[in-house]
Amino acid sequence: MTEDATQPLIGHLIELRTRLLRCIICILLVLICLLYFSNDIYHIVANPLISQLPQGSSMIATDIAAPFFTPIKLTAIVAIFISIPYVLYQIWGFIAPALYQHEKRLVMPLIVSSTVLFYMGIAFAYFVVFPLAFYFFIHTAPVDVAINTDITKYLDFVMTLFIVFGFAFEVPVAIILLCWTGVTTPKNLRKKRPYIIVGVFAVAMFVTPPDVFSQILLAIPICLLFEIGTFFARFYRPRTTDIKDDEDDSESNKTE
Repeated sequence: MTEDATQPLIGHLIELRTRLLRCIICILLVLICLLYFSNDIYHIVANPLISQLPQGSSMIATDIAAPFFTPIKLTAIVAIFISIPYVLYQIWGFIAPALYQHEKRLVMPLIVSSTVLFYMGIAFAYFVVFPLAFYFFIHTAPVDVAINTDITKYLDFVMTLFIVFGFAFEVPVAIILLCWTGVTTPKNLRKKRPYIIVGVFAVAMFVTPPDVFSQILLAIPICLLFEIGTFFARFYRPRTTDIKDDEDDSESNKTE
């Protein structure tokens, strides 16, 4: 590799490092601002379970350091979630120069919509899934079993569901990208709809708690989002076609 060829690569690596540092600094700043409220944040996240616990029951900590570190761990995750728009903005700033002008107009709405959909998935899990799931688990427990959930295990449980539902709500964006890159087409997806629906329920069964309510509450939104993604994918031509059109336009301009 010649020296002239390595210069652009080094420049891209430097820019990538700069943008990664900006993302880390943003997350750290948000974390510092939220640390004081870490216990309050944990109480908010734990409220769907606490409100369902029987009289006299409460959450417990089986590790002596858990009451200190668990809220801080949650606050760090919340800081990452809050920083997602800025992180995506930095990703956009890094990839935008490599895109055609019409691609920039298409990609920017995808970045915004993916952020909104991710937050919608988290909100859906917190306000809809958690109350129903915790009600089911608590009221199906044997009478002689005292329900005292460990705060660390609870955090791991809810974070898993937050991530699952957050990424599950990205289905429309994933479908649009698949169609835009030429991997599939909206027509093919519609033909395979019955198989996709069965697959969605099968996946929901494995990634959600072992109750039918959580499975249905994940599968039905994904099916609806699949239809939304298939609908909007019609407005995105395959990227290879767009590139060919751009090349043809440039050749015609040179000829003129």
